Amino acid sequence: MSKKKNKESSNLQSSPNIDIETFLKHEEDVKNKLKRKNRPIVVLTYIVVLVFLGLFSHMIYFMLHDSKKVISNANNKRQDYYTEYIIRGRIESSDGAVLAETQVDEEGNEKRYYPFGEVFSHVIGYNDYGRSGIELEYNFDLYTSNVDIISKLKQDFNKEKNPGDTVVTTLDSRLQKAAYDAFGNANGAAVVIEPSSGRILAMVSKPGFDPNAIDEIWEYIHTDEGRESTIMLNRATDGLYAPGSTFKIVTALEYIREHSDYQKYEYDCDNVSIFHGVEISCAGGRSHGTVDLADSIAYSCNTSFANIGTQLDKEKYRKTAEELLFNKELPYPGECKKSEFVINGDSDASAIPQTAIGQGDTLITPLHNAIIMSAIANGGRAKKPYMVTKIKNNGGATVKEYKSKGSVTLMTEREADILSDMLKGVCEYGTASGYFEYIDYTVAGKTGTAEFDNEGNCNSWFVGYSNVDNPDIVVSVIVEDYTSTQLSGSAVARDIFDAYYEYH
Repeated sequence: MSKKKNKESSNLQSSPNIDIETFLKHEEDVKNKLKRKNRPIVVLTYIVVLVFLGLFSHMIYFMLHDSKKVISNANNKRQDYYTEYIIRGRIESSDGAVLAETQVDEEGNEKRYYPFGEVFSHVIGYNDYGRSGIELEYNFDLYTSNVDIISKLKQDFNKEKNPGDTVVTTLDSRLQKAAYDAFGNANGAAVVIEPSSGRILAMVSKPGFDPNAIDEIWEYIHTDEGRESTIMLNRATDGLYAPGSTFKIVTALEYIREHSDYQKYEYDCDNVSIFHGVEISCAGGRSHGTVDLADSIAYSCNTSFANIGTQLDKEKYRKTAEELLFNKELPYPGECKKSEFVINGDSDASAIPQTAIGQGDTLITPLHNAIIMSAIANGGRAKKPYMVTKIKNNGGATVKEYKSKGSVTLMTEREADILSDMLKGVCEYGTASGYFEYIDYTVAGKTGTAEFDNEGNCNSWFVGYSNVDNPDIVVSVIVEDYTSTQLSGSAVARDIFDAYYEYH
């Protein structure tokens, strides 16, 4: 009896232990099943949160970065609202000249007026047919009025429009006019930059157009004859040209990088030589004799640079070109084309001689050439160029100010100093020396003659800067069809430098 009771008691004690273990295992299984069921929900929750954060971030970016561009878009009907309440603001030069303004007649009719006509046509642009230039880039500011509250209440009470804000540019009207006039009847482009600040002081493109007659111009470019016209093209930013001998700066820099003993370089120029099956000759049938690297730049010796090109590593050559912003977006707030450099490690050796002297398939814009020269003038770092210095209201009070948005490093300070010393020789005893005699300032730069067809017709380049020890301005000039006009880029640059020192 006693044994039976003890056995039952033992079963009763062990039974709960078995139930607890089973229960715990069951709970664990249930928990794992719930986890598997909830996993898609958790994943979906994370996705929703990430999408929300992405949309929220995009909204913030849009408000801070893109909203003005959208409002300024010619297809945005919101602009019609602004025109009902605000008279479009003025655009002024840094020296106080009015470059664009809205005139209102006695009947209240408004007309956009450009006092300088063609002189600023591409850079200031026009205010109809989609707009262009600064008229487009700063459309939002020109249709914003920050007049004082009393004036605003007075205008509103009289049911009159409020005056829009004024956009003050970095452009110097005197220097712009001098650059425009220097071209005479020739076509081309010129860019003038202050290398220490990045301020664009002048930007000329010829042929131009009169924005005061934009209706007639627009009608003309849509005729059969007008469709072939390039008068609307801003050659300074969108004109792609063979760089000619100005590209020898890039070739020389790569040679210096690959050859620490570059100062020992020597070459015997006898006018014509063949490199990788390509015949290269120096301009004007000249034989330069024995030249070092500095003389090769100063005299712009084609055969010497073709010889240099054959000694370069093609991949490193491309890398240096791209460090100098070829094949890349330029650090410029407005619209501009990418310059092109096609050589790579797989390129045929026969492409090198022409490339090394700035011919072949290489293309560059005048603005890009100015940025490269700005880097040399500024110790290897080019300040990002900009064209608007401030926005002010109708009373003259500053609403906001602009400065260069930093700089880009194109080369080391040592490399810039080496190139600068060599470029001085171009203007002291080399190809540009005849244009810079008897001047009260110093100049370093590079000339270039670039063929644009198979008949020997050429464009003429000059890129350089003045007051070499403490550079004042960088000038980049291209004159189209030098063969016909006989106007050189160096002559135009000389006029621009002279005008700058006359006014400063």
